[in-house]
Amino acid sequence: MKNQPNRMCFKHGLLAGAVTGTVLGLASGVLLTSLYFNKKTIHADTILETVKKAFLSEGPIEGSWIHLTKDPLQRFAIKTQTYTGGISRMEDGQLVQYEFVADAYTGTVLDIYRL
Repeated sequence: MKNQPNRMCFKHGLLAGAVTGTVLGLASGVLLTSLYFNKKTIHADTILETVKKAFLSEGPIEGSWIHLTKDPLQRFAIKTQTYTGGISRMEDGQLVQYEFVADAYTGTVLDIYRL
């Protein structure tokens, strides 16, 4: 009879350890998965298609391009990776070129300017 409380403590301790390990494993898996997907970049072609759609809503375009390699960009304390691309179209009978810089993680156009 004296050993019975010790056995129950052992069984409960083992069960508590297994539950704690499972919960911690699941929590760390969710956290690591979230961190992985938050650092995933958008493909350059997808960003180019988005910019082309915006330009096409105003009229036809003659050509477009995008660098497939990411460039680092830092503005003060903000650091990110960017893609650089361009669009050309006819305006008043003249070929006009635009260049843009887009965030590789969100696809947001950070800057666009006429050349």
